[in-house]
Amino acid sequence: MREFMIIFKQAFITKAKTKSFIVTTAIMIASIFLFANLSSIIDSVKSVTGGDSEEVLYVIDDSGVLAEQLATQFNTNESGIIIEESKESVQKLTQQVSEGEIDSFLAVGLSSSNTIEATFTSMNAMELNLPMMIGDALQSIQTEIKAEELSLLPDQVQTLFAPIEFKQEAVSASAKSEEELNQARGLVYVLMFLIYFAVIYYSSMIATEVATEKSSRVMEILISSVSPVKHMFAKVLGIGSLGLLQMALLGISGFIAMQTTSSDLADGAASFLGFSDMKVTTIIYAVVFFLLGYFLYATLAALLGSLVSRTEDVQQAIMPIMILVIVAFMIAVTGLSNPDMTYVKYTSFVPFFAPLVMFLRVGMLDLPMWEPLLSIGIMLVTIFILGWFGARVYRGGVLMYGPSRSLKDIKKAIQLGKE
Repeated sequence: MREFMIIFKQAFITKAKTKSFIVTTAIMIASIFLFANLSSIIDSVKSVTGGDSEEVLYVIDDSGVLAEQLATQFNTNESGIIIEESKESVQKLTQQVSEGEIDSFLAVGLSSSNTIEATFTSMNAMELNLPMMIGDALQSIQTEIKAEELSLLPDQVQTLFAPIEFKQEAVSASAKSEEELNQARGLVYVLMFLIYFAVIYYSSMIATEVATEKSSRVMEILISSVSPVKHMFAKVLGIGSLGLLQMALLGISGFIAMQTTSSDLADGAASFLGFSDMKVTTIIYAVVFFLLGYFLYATLAALLGSLVSRTEDVQQAIMPIMILVIVAFMIAVTGLSNPDMTYVKYTSFVPFFAPLVMFLRVGMLDLPMWEPLLSIGIMLVTIFILGWFGARVYRGGVLMYGPSRSLKDIKKAIQLGKE
């Protein structure tokens, strides 16, 4: 046990002190606080650079009334756009736009049927925000003109645009309401991405660590004093604990950022993603599937890492892990729109896909308890079998040197381990 704890501490502390781990964690934490205060930062930048200055829109009004109504609409909406009626011709203003003297202008008028006809001219077609605002304002004016023609009162006009009441109900026992699904969808996606990132990042870290010790011949000294099996599981648990620490730091940072920010954007994002109404069971399942997914892929990564002698070959060796995780993530992402699809249900019981796909289902559906428990049980059995098999391969693999043939070396590693 003493040897196990020494290797466990060495794996944990060594990786925690690396520049890559510290820089990655710092960047993630900084990104969380940046997102939470993004609105305040943008406002500060605008106040320094003058981004809050009002924009002038030159208008050629053939009707004689639309420019004034348009100015009223923009003033009511506090859009920061000033309407300046121009007496210049369309050709003259077009020339000024092409020469960069003005940014854009609007030519507007009324047809014989009292329908608004407008043309917005700018340097290029990439301008999207202002034309959309102009279109909305002109549509409101058009509605007022037609309502006046029909002698409709303002209350009567509002009834024409009253939204319908549409509800969606499901009879499935596992289904949630549309509002619950929308909240769960954002939360599940964020947690799924964290699981996906952690599995790839820490599995690669384990494989690289094993290959590095082999390439420096340190492995030969280590296994003379501790069994390869203890060495493998100490590495897996040590780096796994480091992963939990990093996830905990990100979670605490996110909570502090949301509590300390004065931005409405962060509150809106938290509500949209479902963090404001987060269920304890969802967090529990996230932790369970994170741990099971990590140990499943970490054991496989240690096995494959023991087969290579150079760190340059690690990425090629763990390519099967990457493919499995990417496939699992793609299945889970496609299941976000409909987690009750048949292939999503069946793949949630496949151990290499379950950490993401079953978590998707338990996060978005009210499943009977036996389904997640069965998936967890299958994963535990798979981890046990993979650990037993991985220990046999690891025992011989750490003593193998020379060019790696990846999966073809498994048989040779098992035979060497027996000796």
